[in-house]
Amino acid sequence: MTSTLQNAAEGPAGHRPARTLPLTAFSRRIDAVIGWIGEQSAWLWLVLVLIIVIQVLMRYLLGQGSIMFEELQWHIYGVAFLLGLSYCLQTDRHVRIDVFAEHWSLRTRAWIELLGLIFFLLPFVAAVILESFNLARHSWQLNEISPAPGGLPYRWVMKSFIVIGFILLILAALSRLSRCTALLFGFPRPLSPSQAQK
Repeated sequence: MTSTLQNAAEGPAGHRPARTLPLTAFSRRIDAVIGWIGEQSAWLWLVLVLIIVIQVLMRYLLGQGSIMFEELQWHIYGVAFLLGLSYCLQTDRHVRIDVFAEHWSLRTRAWIELLGLIFFLLPFVAAVILESFNLARHSWQLNEISPAPGGLPYRWVMKSFIVIGFILLILAALSRLSRCTALLFGFPRPLSPSQAQK
């Protein structure tokens, strides 16, 4: 399956069809930040693999288990996943079902994405940010630690990444929204091809 907005759109005869949503000055700035964070956070997956290997070797060669390593695994997995959400949306690499959409024009797909962002994604993400902020703040106030003996301290760090991850996701959604409105309504003004390549 191909990505919904990456497929060629239908265009007038003799014209090269548009293949993606136009860039805007806002989307380019936001996408650069999210892209950098996504690329840097990809290293967390390598760290996660190394920790899993170390834990397996400790368990089967030395006969020792470690609650700290077990908790560290799911902390790193959670942080990498949360930071990766916005990167997936920004690069249009998230899972979509394109059985119908691959035959639609770019404008039709932009309308559907616009409505999906406004009525589904943005309200959901805003609700998660509000709830997770209270959760993280309470954890900070308690200086929450793992309840398990030998577990990790600073549980509030993990809970803070829920807020950070969803703030990045709402920025990616707003960036995407600006690209949809640029195509559909000409606002904000789309960047010209020469501006987009700078």
